[in-house]
Amino acid sequence: MFKLTWRNTTRHPLRAGLTVTGMAVAVLAFTLLRTMVAAWYAGVSAASPARLVARNAISLIFPLPVAYLPKIQALPGITGVAYGNWFGGVYIDERHFFPQFSVDVKNYFDLYPEYLMSEDQKSAFLRDRRGAAAGQTLAARYGWKIGDAIILKGTIYPGEYRFILRAIYSGAEPTTDEGRLFFHWDYLNENLKKIAHPRTDQVSWFLIRVARPELAPLVAQEIDALFKNSLAETITETEAAFLMGFVSMTEAILMAIRVVSWVVIGVILVVLANTMVMNAGERRGEYAVLKTMGFRPRHLFPLIVGESVILALAGGIMGLALTFPAVRLIKASLGQYFRVFPLTWATLALGLGVSVGVGLLAALLPAWRASRVSIAEALRKVG
Repeated sequence: MFKLTWRNTTRHPLRAGLTVTGMAVAVLAFTLLRTMVAAWYAGVSAASPARLVARNAISLIFPLPVAYLPKIQALPGITGVAYGNWFGGVYIDERHFFPQFSVDVKNYFDLYPEYLMSEDQKSAFLRDRRGAAAGQTLAARYGWKIGDAIILKGTIYPGEYRFILRAIYSGAEPTTDEGRLFFHWDYLNENLKKIAHPRTDQVSWFLIRVARPELAPLVAQEIDALFKNSLAETITETEAAFLMGFVSMTEAILMAIRVVSWVVIGVILVVLANTMVMNAGERRGEYAVLKTMGFRPRHLFPLIVGESVILALAGGIMGLALTFPAVRLIKASLGQYFRVFPLTWATLALGLGVSVGVGLLAALLPAWRASRVSIAEALRKVG
């Protein structure tokens, strides 16, 4: 049966080749679109359940006093606290975008063990008030080396800021963002004091680590209760929930991408079904002859389904193989927008499963019609 199925599959090489190519393109588009959705959620997936983020209850754009720090540190169940600001400076021009953060470097990297850097570089970074730490991907993008000068023009915080690259970190996991730049919050704050900026001694958020993940809800309530009815009330949530707030702003876009990914599969399903209808229609006489030889509908059904699955699976495997270089190309050309573009085994398995599903569904109608055709009716059209 397999030999007969294979010969039927390769009987029209051009038709089979075009169908397999179309299937490969569809699976490639499907996996890339699903990977794009996964990239949007990469930060949420990598968030630690033991980390909380406290921000202004009104909005993230409203700051909090750095004086909140000792009060938060004094709460039970907390094992570490750091703070930071989104800097939003311009490097060269607006097209060269990458995330920039001024942080409490002494504690911030202790709370993020997934950021790996050598002890020598970390010590140099901590000692130098103008020092900066960049991710490995970001440093490779601009060819930065240890000791290079990095000049940022402030937007939220006016002025020109000159940094010295003292450390390059790498990610402990494939989903760790290596496209960020960190520098000392103290250096930024000193410059703001010189110009009497209203954001002096202000931070955008506090990053809190709790002893155990199950303590997170209780600690969050205690922090918010501590600053209730103050001039700057807080809202404290898990790191995943905090990051999910940014993702939810683009939920409509993500839904559109998901819909398009399944529309692509729907289109190739119609194409493959049309191919199988054509193949089965051309072989009606052959199926009738097989029936006269004793073949039952239960024999013809897998014969047609097998041909469809072979075509779909061949295209699916080709599409999955093309996904790897396509992902590398996207990372190289669009790295400033997709700093993490994770091609996961789950996405690959979904692409393979979709290929098999398309092959099965495309064969149902022609297989059903071939199994029901009468011998006399089929042979009447021979010749």
